[in-house]
Amino acid sequence: MNYSIFSITSLNLKSSQINSICNLKDQEWKLGKISQNDWFRKNIKKNDIHNLLYINTKLIGYTSLRKKLCKIKNKKKKIQYLLFDTLIIDKKFKGKKLSNLLMTFNNEIIKQSCFFSFLICKNRHVNFYKKNKWIKINNKNINFLEHTVFKNGMIFNKTNANKHKYYFF
Repeated sequence: MNYSIFSITSLNLKSSQINSICNLKDQEWKLGKISQNDWFRKNIKKNDIHNLLYINTKLIGYTSLRKKLCKIKNKKKKIQYLLFDTLIIDKKFKGKKLSNLLMTFNNEIIKQSCFFSFLICKNRHVNFYKKNKWIKINNKNINFLEHTVFKNGMIFNKTNANKHKYYFF
């Protein structure tokens, strides 16, 4: 199979790509394409990063890295980080280790950005992210203002990740 993978900012996405992303997301979160498009328009900013995995011309994998701010306790300035949001593989292509391929690509993009990345995941996904070099953060060290309930916070590309208290915006 002929795979291709690349990053693109929201500003450079074509409307057909946004529709493909929303269709792919709707396979997992069945809210309807209109709802997916509404969420995209409201939450995705022009400089957010989208990692797209194609087989030939069909989008089969997607992640987004959304630029956000956080504060670390005892530091004066807010700092930028990348919120790892959405990892989805087309249901017809699951079980082919494509999520690992996409994660390797994401990790490289995060390293190149010189930011750290943070994600929230369910218990059943923790080991997957750990295998991909993410570190689980003690929940006592996380205050995430956009989510009142979450299971696990994980960080990539941050040294001494568990020695800080984070306030995510």
